Amino acid sequence: MDLSSCCWRLMCSGTRDRVFLTGGSFPPDCPVCSETLIKLSVYGVNDGHQQTSNFLGSSSFSVADLLQSKDQQLSLRLRTSDDSATVGTVVLSRLKMGEIEDGEVDHITADMHQKCTLVYESSHGTINDKDNGPIMNSVFKNAVCKVYRFQTVDSKWMLVREQMAECTLSFSVPKQLIALYIQEDTCRIQELKDLGELSPHWDNLRKDVINRYDQIIKEYQDTLAELEKHTGPSFKPSCSKGQKYLEFVPINLHTQRMRVTCPRATDSFYDVVTVGAPASHSQGFKSGGLQKLLSKYESEKKRSVSTRMHAHMIILLCRYWGNRFVYSRYRGNRFAYSRYPGNCFVYSRYRGNRFVYSCYRGNCFVYSRYRGNRFVYSCYRGNCFTDQFVHALNDELVKSALLALHAARPGYVSKSQTSAPSSPHKADSHPGVTEESHTVCNNVNGSQSPQKESKPSPVRSDSIPHHKEYDEEEWDRVWASVAKSLNCVIAMVDKLQEQDNNNQESAPCHTLADVITSHSPDRPLTAVDGRDQLGVVVQSLKECVSAVAERARRSVIFVLLQEAAGSSAQGLQLQQRRDTVFSQALAALACGFVMRLYAGLEDKGFLRQLHAVGLVAQFESLLSTYSEEIGMLEDMEVGISDLHRVTFRITEAASEEAVSLQPTISGRRDRYTVQVPLPHHAFQMLPDELREGKPLRVLPVLFNVGINEQQTIAERFGDISLQERINQKNFEILEGYYKSLTNTVPSECLPCFQTQTDIKELLDTLGQNVVTKKRKNVEILWLAGMICRRMNGIRFTSCKSAKDRTSMSVTLEQCSLLRDEHQLNKDYFVRALDCMRREGCRIENVQKNIKCRKYAFNMLQLMAFPKYYRPPEGTYGKVDS
Repeated sequence: MDLSSCCWRLMCSGTRDRVFLTGGSFPPDCPVCSETLIKLSVYGVNDGHQQTSNFLGSSSFSVADLLQSKDQQLSLRLRTSDDSATVGTVVLSRLKMGEIEDGEVDHITADMHQKCTLVYESSHGTINDKDNGPIMNSVFKNAVCKVYRFQTVDSKWMLVREQMAECTLSFSVPKQLIALYIQEDTCRIQELKDLGELSPHWDNLRKDVINRYDQIIKEYQDTLAELEKHTGPSFKPSCSKGQKYLEFVPINLHTQRMRVTCPRATDSFYDVVTVGAPASHSQGFKSGGLQKLLSKYESEKKRSVSTRMHAHMIILLCRYWGNRFVYSRYRGNRFAYSRYPGNCFVYSRYRGNRFVYSCYRGNCFVYSRYRGNRFVYSCYRGNCFTDQFVHALNDELVKSALLALHAARPGYVSKSQTSAPSSPHKADSHPGVTEESHTVCNNVNGSQSPQKESKPSPVRSDSIPHHKEYDEEEWDRVWASVAKSLNCVIAMVDKLQEQDNNNQESAPCHTLADVITSHSPDRPLTAVDGRDQLGVVVQSLKECVSAVAERARRSVIFVLLQEAAGSSAQGLQLQQRRDTVFSQALAALACGFVMRLYAGLEDKGFLRQLHAVGLVAQFESLLSTYSEEIGMLEDMEVGISDLHRVTFRITEAASEEAVSLQPTISGRRDRYTVQVPLPHHAFQMLPDELREGKPLRVLPVLFNVGINEQQTIAERFGDISLQERINQKNFEILEGYYKSLTNTVPSECLPCFQTQTDIKELLDTLGQNVVTKKRKNVEILWLAGMICRRMNGIRFTSCKSAKDRTSMSVTLEQCSLLRDEHQLNKDYFVRALDCMRREGCRIENVQKNIKCRKYAFNMLQLMAFPKYYRPPEGTYGKVDS
């Protein structure tokens, strides 16, 4: 068999102490047997900065020698290259993974005074099947594993396993988002075209806006094509952060899990997602980041922010109530008036004597599920949504928009330009709209069926004479017909409920009770009669809503055209930047959510919390508030805040193939849904709320504390108000989540920690630190991280590239957890910290990014770092990061 060789480097510059401990392993596919010969070569490092070393000596042994030796331990003499002299002794022992006995003493380690503690390393991550099952392997790839052995305060031993992995979502999420961006912008172009004929002035402006959208779509299509060609690692290295075609991909996204095994104790694990701060490096930061640019843009706009947001709200309502209504077929005993996913009214299935009048995602009126022999009628946000729709259509903005669109038609002549009076009630006074007949409900329970009022025949929009003045009164009558139809539906459902309850007490009243009670029955309705009449009334409601929504939608689209035409190309450029930053942030969030979900599939308390109040996602940032990094922080703040628009759903995977377990994204810029598929056996174990597709909320919070030399300049001579504002704002969000959590979920659902500090006490301390004027107050980050873990949250750590400062933070948190939760001997805290930074997964992350095992620090920079954020000698230097 071929001779195998291993090489370890001795990091002992500046000292005569040549005592060290390191380890190695063979990959699973390596054919090792008892006859295999192993050559051990030892090197000493002369200059840690230059990575120069000299050969000390070597020795050889066979696997059989090791296995047959006493206690499976060998003492080998190191010989020079010419075999002329002995230069030292190496003691070699076999480590049995997973076999830790009480009172076990490693004599070698004891003799070395715990100088170093890495005992295993692997690039395959095969030690623990729990961390490398089919579900995990479908999303997390190319794991790197390191295992350490540390002594506790009671002289026992624990095994600590680090595993770092790439995530396929680094590329799959951006590709899906870009496709959705293209689809949405294409729809926007079509909406502008659907406005119909406009005057030459407005038609030219429309063409300009469409050309800008076409340009963005072309750029996105080119970027997507390049990403589809990508092969290789599932992460973007830090040295590629400025590449244009990779701008949507998060920087250096990795997961890291620390699993701790102690004698007679259940394994504990701690997860963190590391990612470069979501920021648009390809566009640069000369003019600042998103927060500053958006603020400046909004202040310079001709229209107020409230008008623009109101317009978006109304067009969203119009989409909800108009275009996306789905009137489904009657099938057997199932009569469903359902809605297109992501939109408004859901009139769900009739089964036997049971009507469920529901509203997805908390909108509109809710008839919840039949329980016992009666309906449970509730109005969860129902009145609010209905009033919002009806009153929004009666808003002055809509009326002004209708008039503005009318005025933009060719040949428009205002009253001031003509003396000819116009009739306010003519059907041709509605620009761009088709008049339709409207149904009113005369008797929802009697023999009479809904009747139709006589209206003028439909008029084509292109035949409308534009010299007529817009008719406000007719518009009022049109949207008022929606309320009538809605009242009919509610009255009909209320009657069916009453009969189903065998004349028991009537359903609770709501804001339309006066209309409902006005429809007293002449005779009872049968189930078949009820379905037939309800079908007609619901169809009437659909027609009324569609007509009104289409009119309002077109008019508000014109308002948005006015805004886009008046904002030149700056608004769309900002949207591109925001798209880029959001894509990076969402990829990181989806990665963290999937990792947290997989880890908690057997935790009933966690699953209950997940569907009851959602999870908190705590982003820790180490960016400075100086120079370019302040622009990155401004980008990151907006990107993290935009994650409020994201919800998650758990679905059942079509198969257990890796492609079927990949999360998918749907929606528009105002709302995205990430669907996370699980294999059948895992999905069936979930609570009913999760299996039924309940939207799951994740609350993002961001805390930032700069730690480098640039932050020193900012604190002494610059401005740190951005950092202070971010921390204060997000503390209030975190505090609000805690109150909701404690009011909804029992404390038994939360994880247990050895440290008995109450979450409320930690929050109070965090609040004090947030308002305290203290330089580089990293305690804010420590407290926020502890609170997040105690609330079952998702932890993220970021800096510019998630490589250097992030590595210092992650290793510090890991060692702090070992000290506080697993009784790591305090005398060995710094040694363990140095060992993780020198030999652990984070130095491997540096190697993956820049092909060099050096953190990108210099001595001058490190003098400005907080004490525990400084790497050990020999692990840093000037490199291209």
